[in-house]
Amino acid sequence: MASNKKTFDAAIVGAGIVGAACAVALAREGLKVLILDSSSAASGTTAAGMGHIVAMDDSPAQLALTHYSQKLWRRLAPELPASCEYENCGTIWVAANADEMSEVHRKKAVYDENGITAHVLDAQALLDAEPNLAKHLSGGLLVDSDAVVYQLAATRYLLLKAVKQGAEYRQFNSVASLSDDGVGLPSGERISAGTTINAAGAHAGDLSPSLEIRPRKGHLVITDRYPGFVRHQLVELGYLKSAHGSDASSVAFNVQPRKTGQILLGSSRQFNSNDDAVDNAILNRMAARGFEYMPALKEMSAVRVWTGFRPATPDNLPYIGKVTGFKNIYAAAGHEGLGITMSLGTAELLADEIMGRESPIPRQPYSPGRSAASS
Repeated sequence: MASNKKTFDAAIVGAGIVGAACAVALAREGLKVLILDSSSAASGTTAAGMGHIVAMDDSPAQLALTHYSQKLWRRLAPELPASCEYENCGTIWVAANADEMSEVHRKKAVYDENGITAHVLDAQALLDAEPNLAKHLSGGLLVDSDAVVYQLAATRYLLLKAVKQGAEYRQFNSVASLSDDGVGLPSGERISAGTTINAAGAHAGDLSPSLEIRPRKGHLVITDRYPGFVRHQLVELGYLKSAHGSDASSVAFNVQPRKTGQILLGSSRQFNSNDDAVDNAILNRMAARGFEYMPALKEMSAVRVWTGFRPATPDNLPYIGKVTGFKNIYAAAGHEGLGITMSLGTAELLADEIMGRESPIPRQPYSPGRSAASS
């Protein structure tokens, strides 16, 4: 079938928060941008996240991108509408025992070196900050700069901003293939584009097989309204093993306060599951873990439970940049559980590469070429 005669400077596949952020960054450069999604905005990987905007230090590259992106979120925050529920609530990394308190001090030293303010809390200070936590916990680390956002509303806002800058958004438009001259649709039609960005989340590997991305299933629970019950984002220090481990399934304590007074409870991760149905065994494990840290959660009513798939990579870093073997195909995918945090930073790094300029942080650690080099 003949190609669509309308030519775009950039076609972005995926209208999740990463794709939306990329659309804003590229439209700002004066490029004619098209955003395509097989469903509606933020209905895929983005919907599977908790909206945590967090500085994470699993590796220097991860910390560099999360910290950079977090600064961009703070810059964007004043223009976000109330529906985005942006709140600078901070994070407390909760230590269950003396060994984890050692990890608290290690993390604080790393944050100090990178100009991130963090405060060590002893057991009493932890209870003062969060009275509903279990009494046996040893302490924690409070990171003031972390925030939360309602990512579905934030994605819609970014898409609207991109459209106001001249971008075109087409929802319920599937993409079957990518090439150096644009995208192919299931009908056989082709849309011409000078640059194509694969921001398809958990499905990015289907369109770009060289990207080593595995979908990782997660469960989330949101409660009825309990204003003031939780004040900070709370994460057990064992979360790091859960988030970045290779076990078939894992759970960790993670709760987030919402401006509505609701509480969002996570987290679980499962490999080798393509079924989006709620797994009651995993859900029960996740809830039990939550009750260990916050016993009063048992008394709360859940109003919704859902699942989603997050795109995991072997080294826990996203792919940002030109895809190996192509001249005009770029990736912005593989963020796993940090897509909301990293979205704005990813968009800026990608725009910098496409426009041929330097970035505030090194781009090489996120290059899709590292995947080909390791195989």
